[in-house]
This record gives sequence, structure tokens and C-alpha cells, in this order.
Amino acid sequence: MPAVDHVFICTTIGAPGAERLRQFGLVEGSPNRHPGQGTACRRFFFRNAMLELLWVHDAVEARGDQTRRTMLWERWSKAGRATSPFGIILRPSPATEEACPFPFWLYRPASMPELALHIADGIGPEEPMWCYMETGRAPADAPLERRQPLEHPSGLREMTGVRIVSPLLEETSLTHAMTRAGVVDSNTGPEHLLELQFDGGGQAKSMDFRPDLPLIFNW
Repeated sequence: MPAVDHVFICTTIGAPGAERLRQFGLVEGSPNRHPGQGTACRRFFFRNAMLELLWVHDAVEARGDQTRRTMLWERWSKAGRATSPFGIILRPSPATEEACPFPFWLYRPASMPELALHIADGIGPEEPMWCYMETGRAPADAPLERRQPLEHPSGLREMTGVRIVSPLLEETSLTHAMTRAGVVDSNTGPEHLLELQFDGGGQAKSMDFRPDLPLIFNW
């Protein structure tokens, strides 16, 4: 099955919750803007995955013809009990040529010609946005101008597990299907929450970033 390439959390403008991650001991990578999509983000990179804090900086673009079908505007502006603020982006596992594991529509925005994102079709905003990329992030041996910091004072190295907690997940949801396939873990809870495990969780430690972010680290 595919691997998790990166996850995103919709946050308030400027992602002030990123400061909690920096205080915890993560080194922030370069920020990014998505031309024509109306979104921007702050990013934290690990050896095998990335955590992205995403917000809308241009509501006109985010609600325009190019971006409307992604529902990023709804995920950001209506995040709460009924709308998941999360996105899970998958990539092929190493040395495999897997196809996208769910029905999708292809997002190839004219403003970002290098992007070809397979977005899960037919799912509602009550579960995360599921996507698939045939190529993932820049590898650790990429040219210097594309490299991102991978060493953190916290000691976290690799993302080894993703758990999605949602109040409104149905058994027929894509999230449950991806759980049965072993891509992520999931369960029902009173609020939307993302739990990320690092390095196999061998130290049995955790950090809860609420209320700044709906996020828990386990390592």
C-alpha cells in the first residue's frame, strides 16, 4: 500500500501554532505559497514525511474556479465538529508502482503546472481530504536549493504512524477503508484530532499541542 508523504492541518492565518512546534524542538523548513490556489503554509520536514500547517491567504482564489472543487475553502473556513481540518497525502511505497488506492479526480492547476494531485472523489468534508501523488517530496539527497532541515533538537526522525480521530466517521468512509488497508489508524472521538507517531513510539512519550493545534505527538 502507499505510504504517507505528508499531512496538513488547516490553521488560523499565519499558523501561530507553529511556534509551539518550534518550542518543542522542531526546526521549521521554508514556508510556501500555492499560486492561484489561495493558500499558504508553514512546514516541518522529517526523514520520510512532512507536517504542513495550511491557511487561506486569498479567499477569492480559494473560492475560484480553479480551486473550488478541492473544498479547501470549506475545510479552512468551517473547521470544527462537522468539517475535518486535515489532509492526508500519500505516495507510492519505495520500489513499487502502485496505483492510487481510491477513486479520484486529477487536480492539475494551470497556476502550478508541476503539480498533479489525485484527490479522492465523492468524500465529504467530515473526513480528511485524501490525496495521492505519484512523486513525493524532495529526497534528502536532492540539490541543496531543494533540501529542507531534517535534524531536530527534539530528536524526532521519522513519522511511523498516523491516527485520525473524527466525531462523524462512518464505517463506509474512505478513512476507515484506509485504516483497514493499514495506511493509517482511525477512531471516533468527540473532536477532530491528529496523532502522529515518530520513530516507532519506543520512548513511550507524548506531547499534546492543544488548544493551539489539534495535534498530539507520540514518540
